[in-house]
Amino acid sequence: MIKTIAKIKQLPAKYQVLILLLITMWGIWLSRYPDTFGLLSNYLQYSLLGITGAIFANATGAGGGVIFIPVFNNLSFSTEQSIATSFAIQCFGMTAGALTWRHHYKTLQQTSNLWSQLPTLLLLCTPLSIMGLWTTLTFELPPPSTLEHSFSLFSIILGLAIIYSSSKLKPNACYRRLGSLELVILGVFTYLGGIITAWLSVGVGEIIVIYLMLRRVDPTLAVATGVIVTAMTVWTTSFIHFGEHSDAYFNVVLFAGPGAVIGGILAKKLALYLPVKRLKLFFASWIILSGVAMLLIQ
Repeated sequence: MIKTIAKIKQLPAKYQVLILLLITMWGIWLSRYPDTFGLLSNYLQYSLLGITGAIFANATGAGGGVIFIPVFNNLSFSTEQSIATSFAIQCFGMTAGALTWRHHYKTLQQTSNLWSQLPTLLLLCTPLSIMGLWTTLTFELPPPSTLEHSFSLFSIILGLAIIYSSSKLKPNACYRRLGSLELVILGVFTYLGGIITAWLSVGVGEIIVIYLMLRRVDPTLAVATGVIVTAMTVWTTSFIHFGEHSDAYFNVVLFAGPGAVIGGILAKKLALYLPVKRLKLFFASWIILSGVAMLLIQ
């Protein structure tokens, strides 16, 4: 907690004000529950879930749903509850991560030739990701299978893809910028990732990061792009998942959300100071195991 406070103090004043505002709103939200102490004793542990999911999401670019969905499945949430709750928590964690990565870009990387492509990547990917997500929601495109089956297969494929992309990371590698054709291909993948995200609450960030790493883009730039695009994508559904008729399980969101903010702030340091290859291999193994486990218990 002390390290988190220190990290917050390093952020620009406007970010500190935003975080203070969010904490105040959370306190008001909590006070509206009649049995506050009972709520704390029953749901406070979900803060750890939010921290874990956000650290994973914002350090690797993979959505926090990779952590949340297996947990919600184990809690016997319905498909609608799992997706809505995951989206709501990601609005907290991915936003904190996106602001942290943006601050990193502004203070350290703005003069970098490689990182100078970040605005281009965001301008390309963000609207296409949102279009893909809303294509699914508007036309009510059905997923190819149940949430459990689809998520399990996606997790296994994602884990293997992360392992493959990590194998391409070489010590002292020479990273590069994307060419015009590569940007077009990235746009197509991003749109498809938005469609998948609407079904599973994960997809677009993972696809963006894996493609950029395979094209030998700086891994931290790839992660930053995936995190920021995911954050802006999930927020376009906020009026649904925070609305009166939302399927989100707000007792969990109330504690996992602030936890996700803490994880989102801490994640950048993990991504920058731990070996990228080792970090991704660890999380890829966890994703594959969770996907296999969900397949076996169906």
